[in-house]
Amino acid sequence: METKKMNDVIVIGAGIAGTFVARELARYELDILVIDQESDVANATTMANSAIVHAGYDAKPGSQKSFFNIQGNPMFDQVCEELDVPFKRIGSLVIGFDEEDRQTIDKMYEAGLKNHIPEMSVIETDQIKELEPNISDKVRVALYAKTAGIVSPFELAIALAENGIENGVKYQLETKVIGIEKQNGYYEVHTSRGDYQARTIVNCAGVYADQISQMVGDTSYSIHPRKGEYYLLDKKAGKLFNHVIFQTPTDHGKGVLITPTVHGNVLVGPDSNFVGEKDDVSTEAMSLQEIRNIASKSSDKIPFNQVIRTFAGLRASSDMGDFVIGESKVAKGFIHVGGFESPGLSAAPAVAKYVVEIIKDISGGLREKVTFNPRRRPVVRFAELNLEEKQKCVEEDPNYGNIICRCEQVTEAEIIDCIHRDMGATTVKGVKKRTRPGMGRCQGGFCEPKVVEILARELNRPIEEVSYNGSKAYIVTEETKKQI
Repeated sequence: METKKMNDVIVIGAGIAGTFVARELARYELDILVIDQESDVANATTMANSAIVHAGYDAKPGSQKSFFNIQGNPMFDQVCEELDVPFKRIGSLVIGFDEEDRQTIDKMYEAGLKNHIPEMSVIETDQIKELEPNISDKVRVALYAKTAGIVSPFELAIALAENGIENGVKYQLETKVIGIEKQNGYYEVHTSRGDYQARTIVNCAGVYADQISQMVGDTSYSIHPRKGEYYLLDKKAGKLFNHVIFQTPTDHGKGVLITPTVHGNVLVGPDSNFVGEKDDVSTEAMSLQEIRNIASKSSDKIPFNQVIRTFAGLRASSDMGDFVIGESKVAKGFIHVGGFESPGLSAAPAVAKYVVEIIKDISGGLREKVTFNPRRRPVVRFAELNLEEKQKCVEEDPNYGNIICRCEQVTEAEIIDCIHRDMGATTVKGVKKRTRPGMGRCQGGFCEPKVVEILARELNRPIEEVSYNGSKAYIVTEETKKQI
């Protein structure tokens, strides 16, 4: 009878939480396995959100959201530098239009002081206009927080996974967890691709976290997904706004925002609506129109005629009204990272360190890995190089001279590199997430066929087996013109 390998830790979920946890655990002498049902890391909530590292003033003082957001925000500079991921501290504004808004902003400021958030101030119209010339003339007051930032969440998760693999983490994708059994001192995890064993489980399953918890008999919380829809504007609009711009929040969340992205676009949204299905990422014309109406209150200069894409993402809202972080009270060695909605991205690095401390307590201590390397191999971003640097790249590898995506100036060499890295791209969406062909104005209308060809060649697959996303989302089925 075959003996199954015992893992020290299985992490369920390969979004921003799971990849951060796995990479942090890789600092220690542990056998770590990450399981995810998707075909790539960061394919769900991490792929579709506002991409903001929040300053931390708005979470309720004393809550887990507040604690981990405050701890996590200052960690981004180092981790993004180590992993060569774009991150910018551009600051945020919560804008108000009347005295009621001013009272809300004053309360947020006081909460921020209690949370010890640095570099905050309440500013008036003239200062607001100086920071944001294109903001509405009706804005009267704003909470300015300089430590807020923007990042690319899916690029960060990919980098975390890649660095984790370089330090010994294993990933098993397109693998759905269908059951978990508690054995004597370990867990048996049943999946669509066989069974795995682990002494400890970390549940980072996003909107499915409650279902995973129920598998070990823990029904202490439930997840109710909230959908948020967005507009993505062309880079032509990228210089209109300088900061993350919020309106005063409501009971439904932080509300519709306007923000630059790290790649020079503008993002507008989201709304917030509970949905019944955990995979409902549809968009609706009525919802998008409402977002447009609300955002136009912040600025009447948003060029909605430059929208290049609309999309939706899901937030894993728990009935606890907070994150659910900690060891299960009914299943020893089973650790929750649940209810991981905003500010989950901002909190993720601090949550990962906290999870490690829990595992240290459970196991009686962990031995640090002397070979741990926190840095991944840098990524060449050809579009960001100067002329001399570009010429050098082309001399070293002529594939840098072949532009595949003209909207984003992505070269063949960059695509080849992203395919052959650890946690390399295997699908068109995977290439898109790593190097951005298809992210620009034409949304893949011109470059996608060439990306398919490169994937087929580099993976040594028939072109019919190259998919957009996952094993069944094929793009090409058969030749339309055959030579006789």
